[in-house]
Amino acid sequence: MELSWAVAVAAVATAGLVAAKWLLKSVNVWLYEAKLGHRRLALPPGDLGWPFVGNMFAFFRAFKSTNPETFIDSYVSRYGKTGVYKAHLFGNPSVIATTAETCRKVLTDDEAFQPGWPRAAVELIGKKSFIEMPPEEHKRLRRLTSAPVNGFEALSNYIPYIEENVLASLEKWSKMGKIEFLTQLRKLTFTIIMYIFLSSESEDVMEALEKEYTKLNYGVRALRINLPGFAYHRALKARKKLVDTLQSIVSDRRSRKLDKLYTKRKDMMDALIDVEDENGRKLTDEEIIDILIMYLNAGHESSGHTMMWSTILLNQHPEVLKKAKAEQEEIVRRRPANQKGLTLRECRDMEYLSKVVDETLRYVSFSLVVFREAQMDVNLNGYLIPKGWKVLAWFRGIHYDPEIYPDPKKFDPSRWDGFIPKAGEFLPFGAGSRLCPGNDLAKLEICIFVHYFLLNYKLEWLNPEGSILFLPHSRPKDNCLAIISKNPSLAA
Repeated sequence: MELSWAVAVAAVATAGLVAAKWLLKSVNVWLYEAKLGHRRLALPPGDLGWPFVGNMFAFFRAFKSTNPETFIDSYVSRYGKTGVYKAHLFGNPSVIATTAETCRKVLTDDEAFQPGWPRAAVELIGKKSFIEMPPEEHKRLRRLTSAPVNGFEALSNYIPYIEENVLASLEKWSKMGKIEFLTQLRKLTFTIIMYIFLSSESEDVMEALEKEYTKLNYGVRALRINLPGFAYHRALKARKKLVDTLQSIVSDRRSRKLDKLYTKRKDMMDALIDVEDENGRKLTDEEIIDILIMYLNAGHESSGHTMMWSTILLNQHPEVLKKAKAEQEEIVRRRPANQKGLTLRECRDMEYLSKVVDETLRYVSFSLVVFREAQMDVNLNGYLIPKGWKVLAWFRGIHYDPEIYPDPKKFDPSRWDGFIPKAGEFLPFGAGSRLCPGNDLAKLEICIFVHYFLLNYKLEWLNPEGSILFLPHSRPKDNCLAIISKNPSLAA
């Protein structure tokens, strides 16, 4: 009798837990799907997870493991390869686009999809930055800011400055013993982007800004929890310091412009201060600061990480390193005797190194996702995306799709021999009207750095079996603790 009673209690408890789980899992369905009526039947397969947190636990579990692909793999295994899945991520009902075709549609159809970054990202990068800017305003400011960054003349002019800083940094690191390679690379790329956007500010100002940008970047894709100890809270404090510093620079520039003897600087700050629309409206300080925060944040993170991974991957694949080095040596041999340093033409002749960089960008997938928002009810792959839902273009899923890139977890620059990816198949800098405006500058920086590293230096990664973190970007947990040394023939 007592055994039967115990079995009955256990059965009731189990049924209660099942019912409670069902109720909790139904909360987001009631909140977001029920209002769609019969249209909810056309939603993509998937689930909206738990109340408040949605599917974030599953996301963090995958990206804190050694195999982040398990997050999307779980959808594919449960629902098949449909290319789109519903979920609740970063605080919003969302649709994840995981194939080249669906991502291309999301990124190029500006009428149906506009930027839809999480509130945390908008508040940290700035409400007046490109990620929140209306389409027409975005186009106007993109035209203004792209030429000084990616134009042929601009890139040619930047090469000597990039070279000077790369050579000085490598020489310095070779005498420092153990260094955090990634940390030093981020400082290097930040110095370069600071010069392009703000000319030469003091070293103390640049170092302070770089530290705050690091904190801000960690909060951009974190949970929006404004409590001490959380990344978002630290990022908000970092943004305030960044705004204060940039405001002092803007105010100083504006006051100097009143002086008739002021010599205009050819940098992005002066360009933003001077620009006006057809009605004579100039940008406010807030608009200028938010645009600068956006550019400075994006303009050094991806370059620094890609430089690190390119160097690591070359070091791990001696046959690739040998071929890449031979190409760089041949470029130097062909150079006229009176030429000092690289030219833009030489950089564009680095065919094999370009494949190494592209393969690194694919392999690492620095930006794993881009956020959009449906401006209307949209049909995508035969499924409904309701107006107002977020759409996540999942770049990492495309770059690791074995149907596009056979054996995708293998680093293989030769896969680019004769291979021209179709639209949507290679998205290291996004696509469409919101394509990263600094993509040419980023690749130029990377190629110049790897050129001089291959010719003159070698890397000893001290902890190659250490943990890899995948959030907010892929990096060794120890920031690649390493020793940089000159090649023996140069050190003698």
